[in-house]
Amino acid sequence: MRTWLAVATLAGISASAFGQTFEASLNFGRCLFGGSKTQGTVSPDPNSAKYTYQDGFHMALRMTINTKRFMGYEFGYAYNRTSIEIPASAPVTGGGQPAVTAAAQSVGVPIHHGFADVLLYATPEGTRVRPFAAGGGHFSAFFPPGASVSYGNQTTKFGFNYGGGLKVRTSENWGFRVDARFYEGPKPFQFYNTSGRLRQLEVSAGISFFM
Repeated sequence: MRTWLAVATLAGISASAFGQTFEASLNFGRCLFGGSKTQGTVSPDPNSAKYTYQDGFHMALRMTINTKRFMGYEFGYAYNRTSIEIPASAPVTGGGQPAVTAAAQSVGVPIHHGFADVLLYATPEGTRVRPFAAGGGHFSAFFPPGASVSYGNQTTKFGFNYGGGLKVRTSENWGFRVDARFYEGPKPFQFYNTSGRLRQLEVSAGISFFM
């Protein structure tokens, strides 16, 4: 947390020094999977049962420097608490016993994003209401089902994101925003018959602090 405060302070000082505005935001919402929600099959047979992603909780910390009347740069961190549905046909072995069939279950899969985007505004700096479009790149760190973040066994993938939103300034230093952002990139994990790309949709709202 102290690292984030230090970055925010430095960014705010830099923005003020060059006549720019700085904004820090905290958003909460949902992570929704679109397109192909499956993540491979439980066996080499392409017709066998598939692992499936389930929607979950989303949180994002954003920092924005608006450098021009209609443009800004944003970077930040997002956390998605999602899960994978493991089908009942998944084989389980252990203790030298023959394979048995486990019951279907949903296992948590945390996803951590780091991103950097360019923002293009429909209204100039200083306007109370500012619709915007956004686009840029990101990395996503996926943790295998049931794994601990502390083990360092994440799978990292790089992709691109795009979307838009609306910012409303309610006072000199405070406001709120809503965002809709697609994150697209390769699918993680080496399951059988994995194909296609993973597409996540962020739908969120939050508060903003301006300097």
